[in-house]
Amino acid sequence: MKLGLNLSFAIKRWLGGDAMAHIVKDELGFDVVQFTWDLVDPWWPAEMRDPIAREYAVAFRRAGITIESTFGGLASYTYNHLLAPTPELRALGKEHLKHAIDMTSEMEVRAAGMPFGSFSSADALDPSRREAIYKEAVETYLDISRYAKEKGLETLYVEPVPLATEFPSSATDALRLMKDLNAHAAIPVRLMVDWGHALFTPLFGEQADMDYWMKTCGEYIGAFHIQQSDGLLDRHWNFTHDGIITPAWLAEFWKRHKLTHQTYFMEIIYPFEETDENVLADMKASVALLRQAA
Repeated sequence: MKLGLNLSFAIKRWLGGDAMAHIVKDELGFDVVQFTWDLVDPWWPAEMRDPIAREYAVAFRRAGITIESTFGGLASYTYNHLLAPTPELRALGKEHLKHAIDMTSEMEVRAAGMPFGSFSSADALDPSRREAIYKEAVETYLDISRYAKEKGLETLYVEPVPLATEFPSSATDALRLMKDLNAHAAIPVRLMVDWGHALFTPLFGEQADMDYWMKTCGEYIGAFHIQQSDGLLDRHWNFTHDGIITPAWLAEFWKRHKLTHQTYFMEIIYPFEETDENVLADMKASVALLRQAA
């Protein structure tokens, strides 16, 4: 298995490039990461934001760590973005992703991504509104893909999410979006499939199955978020916690589907009140379980 580390576990804790690189490389033994926008807000003024983002990137390169992509985190996920109910909110969603692309380019990272967006409750229940907003969002994203290419990016990622009011949520929704985007996008758009989202049984029922996701849209899956879950809520637990996703299952899935270039990014989110010492100890224990299974 190719293991990587989403830096969500570290937000509000080990800030700054050197401090983070030490935790990632020396304490946890990773050399591939996904940088979360929760560490550097894309909306910060560029003249202040970019030196902070570059400092992380330079420190990571100096430590021999590759940032494969940057990705939206908890703060970004709060908003409806490209599927919001008003033109003004949708325009802000577009600007949000463009700012993130600017930051990613400054870091000399070649891929960025986030969830596509979420409808309001009223729009989610109105098929004609859903379709109209969706079609507008696809055109907006195609424009974003052209902007990303100008900025030197090579890939954009979309993460499916486990709510019916969002898009894409199901594997069939994800396939539709990938076909609609990749028919005209300036650079490839791929899926960042989160195991905890894909196995959300209250929404997907029997289709909460990773093999079903691979059969349906596997050709577009560029990477994965992995974590422990109970299949009932979006837990983002670590693998030291009991649940339905085991390191052995991840290893078997990787081998059976003959995965090669995709990365399993550990995306673990701790309560902010958890101590730094407990977070680091739990991360070390979980990484050991994953590497033993691999």
